[in-house]
Amino acid sequence: MFKKVTLVFILGFYAVFCSAQQVRPSKSSEIYREIKTLKHLPKVLYLAAHPDDENTGLLSWLINHQNMETAYLSLTRGDGGQNLLGTEQGAALGLIRTHELLEARKLDGAQQFFTRAIDFGFSKNTNDTFKQWDQESIIADVVWVIRKFRPDVIICRFPPTSAAGHGQHAASAVVAEKAFKLAGDKTAFPDQLKYVHVWQPKRVLWNTFRFGSVNTTAENQLKITVGQYDAQLGMGYGELAGLSRSLHKSQGAGTQSVAGIKTEYFSHVDGEPAKSTLFDGVTKTWTSQGNADIDQSLDKIISDFDFNNPERSLPALLSLRKKIITLKDAELKKDKITALDHIILSCAGFMGEVVTNKAEAVAGESLNFKLNLVSRATDPVVLERVKWLNQSESFSRKLSKDSLITIQHAVQIPADAALTEPYWLAKPPVNAATFSVPDDTLIGLPEAESLLNVWVDLKIGSEKFQVKLPLSFKKLDPVKGDVVEPLRIVPALELKFTQPLYIAKDNEDLPVSLNFKVNSDKPFSNGKVSLIFNGKRLGGGDLKSINSKDLTVDYLISKNELAKLNSSRLQLDANFVADGTTYNKKQVLIQYPHLPSLQYFAPATVAVMKGDIQTKAKKVGYIEGAGDFIPEFLRIAGIQVDVLKDEDFYGNLKESGKDGLKNKLSEYDAIVLGVRANNTEKRLGRWMPFLWSYVKAGGNLVMQYNTNQDTTVDQLGVYSFRIANKRVTEENAEVKFLNPNHQLLNFPNKITANDFKDWVQERGAYFPDQWDAAYEPLFEMHDTDEESLQGSTLYAKYGKGNFIYTPLAFFRQLPAGNIGAARLFLNFLSAQKN
Repeated sequence: MFKKVTLVFILGFYAVFCSAQQVRPSKSSEIYREIKTLKHLPKVLYLAAHPDDENTGLLSWLINHQNMETAYLSLTRGDGGQNLLGTEQGAALGLIRTHELLEARKLDGAQQFFTRAIDFGFSKNTNDTFKQWDQESIIADVVWVIRKFRPDVIICRFPPTSAAGHGQHAASAVVAEKAFKLAGDKTAFPDQLKYVHVWQPKRVLWNTFRFGSVNTTAENQLKITVGQYDAQLGMGYGELAGLSRSLHKSQGAGTQSVAGIKTEYFSHVDGEPAKSTLFDGVTKTWTSQGNADIDQSLDKIISDFDFNNPERSLPALLSLRKKIITLKDAELKKDKITALDHIILSCAGFMGEVVTNKAEAVAGESLNFKLNLVSRATDPVVLERVKWLNQSESFSRKLSKDSLITIQHAVQIPADAALTEPYWLAKPPVNAATFSVPDDTLIGLPEAESLLNVWVDLKIGSEKFQVKLPLSFKKLDPVKGDVVEPLRIVPALELKFTQPLYIAKDNEDLPVSLNFKVNSDKPFSNGKVSLIFNGKRLGGGDLKSINSKDLTVDYLISKNELAKLNSSRLQLDANFVADGTTYNKKQVLIQYPHLPSLQYFAPATVAVMKGDIQTKAKKVGYIEGAGDFIPEFLRIAGIQVDVLKDEDFYGNLKESGKDGLKNKLSEYDAIVLGVRANNTEKRLGRWMPFLWSYVKAGGNLVMQYNTNQDTTVDQLGVYSFRIANKRVTEENAEVKFLNPNHQLLNFPNKITANDFKDWVQERGAYFPDQWDAAYEPLFEMHDTDEESLQGSTLYAKYGKGNFIYTPLAFFRQLPAGNIGAARLFLNFLSAQKN
């Protein structure tokens, strides 16, 4: 660990949000809070396992009421969670949830950190968790964050016991306690000490809780009152916490903004016990450090602060800066100067940005940029120098009050500029549970800071400031107004398959299509395309020239080549070689209204299902739930899929009476409900009676998993069953067939134990634990040392039709190209054709 360094690990309250594309002044109420935070020395690190695990009410209170610098360390980025917004899973979902956390932190004011751990989904205890996580590397990451951030108090959300409710939750407590003991030990992870000093926090506490029927609080625990009303916020801290937590939109973590005070409870874990406050025995003030003059200066600045004219504080703040620069504690000085400089720029009303009208650029390309600068201070801010990427300009220009100046400049993107993508996705992961990081000093950061910056040298009073402005793209959106985002560096050519999955039929050639997206003006000629499996070229061809910005070319992999491959799931790789350069990446662009545009690059690969896959279903109606891949998979399998809407249930009724509904829904060989449809589709309540009528008249209804929270319909099935938080998290758990001769296991595909091989992440979740005798369970399975569960698939005959409830994780298996899961799911859809 820590073998090289190319970036400085920057930790300052205002430097953490690396994605900020403009330097903008804080509001007066925010500046006032920032000054009060400057006066307080203690820091708090809150620690848990996932995005949305943090206690946002406590974070909001610590930052806004106690004015303590506070950070949340989430061990994972939430990659193993579920997505209520779209079809993204895995790393893409982790990227979304990373930025949802950053948006939440902008509201409550905390900093945000992560380790390299990958969220692999639900685990039931720490033993399960540490079978996948490398405990030593995660402890090292937490020690690194502690040594960089230097918290005085660490607060865990969970205990290391089963009360945590999730193995990764409990593991976060185990890791926290061990890291606490090691952070101050110079023999622990000594490579880190090239860049940081050892640091020993005062204590570790567990923030006990009441979650449902689980109550871990006790009156003999340390108690504090939070949730107070803050006039500068116009709300209480519990209300602010609800707004912050509700930004976890992909997780469906919308939370009420609760007004009024509440009590938080804390249990001692390690270190010096706290008797009356979280900060007992912690150095709290500058005076206690021997810097009474800094305390006195800050008291004066706070008492004299003019909310209508914050620039009046500038002389005193500039004088304070001179005092802080003389501090001997280098880390404390760096932290406080970073915070103070932001305060000074805000009081001066400074805004700066470097923008172009193009969202994407290729390395080596030249673009025209505008440097926009404005100051609102009466005493002028002086622009002294601008350092562009490849040259500098000297100025001696006063920024007149509230007058925008614009400097135009052509900037050539360096020829070796890296692609714009999250640092933890730039290389393949070390393993299924650990991200690879190209530079160890990046560990902990939510994202890396841009390397493409314009540096602006300013003079305010007698003090000099250097402001970093990242190269940005700016556009006017007709709905959002100004949108400013990072300039995205993309490859000269992108390559991708035109569909996310292929099905190779026995004794047939496999047609595939490749899309070539050209991002530069560079001509591509005499190129060669290769389609590769396990290093062997299966197909491709020569491509003499690419004459358009977007080209699609069809290729064929012969049935003879396919027949030689002894595998039911292929990962087919594509590359294009031209002029000695290999192109084999595709852009993944994620765009949601509550987030900036997010980009990463994935290999030009596609999963191919190869084997005997039969279906008798030709036309399927689909009720959308949380975003999943299944409708697209069914279309790839040659099935017509119609997404059902209100008019599909009511339209024909108006014209032809009772038979209208039958005529409409009876067109479908099956109707499928997407995952969590009962949690997301609020019209389901009025649709269910018609769906039951469809089944009774001879239809085939297949329902995927739902949770038992925020439900629309109380009774989902044609007969009653109860959803429980029962799951099988071991993806290789043995599956027992309760009735091997059942039609769903034999038509049109013969299902065997082989069809449950190579599943990913889990077997399934939210299995029913009680059901009407009319249901027949198909399978029995369980995690190691746990009870057997039979609720993974329930089948019932109803009238002339079939009803199937299956919380098996098809929404994960089908995108992964799992042929056994595909065969089983297609059997479910074909039930009425037997």
